[in-house]
Amino acid sequence: METTVNGEPRVIATAAALALIAEIQADHPQILFHQSGGCCDGSSPMCYPTDDFIVGDQDVKLGEIGGAAVFISASQFEAWKHTQLIIDVVPGRGGMFSLDNGREKRFLTRSRLFGGGEACAIPSAGS
Repeated sequence: METTVNGEPRVIATAAALALIAEIQADHPQILFHQSGGCCDGSSPMCYPTDDFIVGDQDVKLGEIGGAAVFISASQFEAWKHTQLIIDVVPGRGGMFSLDNGREKRFLTRSRLFGGGEACAIPSAGS
């Protein structure tokens, strides 16, 4: 699976997300993200230490942000394959097992459609 669509990365991160990733990596150098499809997590990508999460055979790697791999389940990928995921940060508490929990800010996934127009404005982002 290509991690780009027409040269556009499947996943990017805002400057705020990259700053929070760096903060987390100071405590946990090797992390990854998994975009959950669970009813409780909604649009929250979960951040885990690499050694604490088993990537499933059906998980799809979307790319990397801030040196961290980003995965999504195959069923979620089917629903989101036409969109670029934009990992951002908002005030609040992260998921119970996500490394952003307890930092008073949490990761949030936004998206835009590839090619057919944008679902939301693209914030400035790094890779």
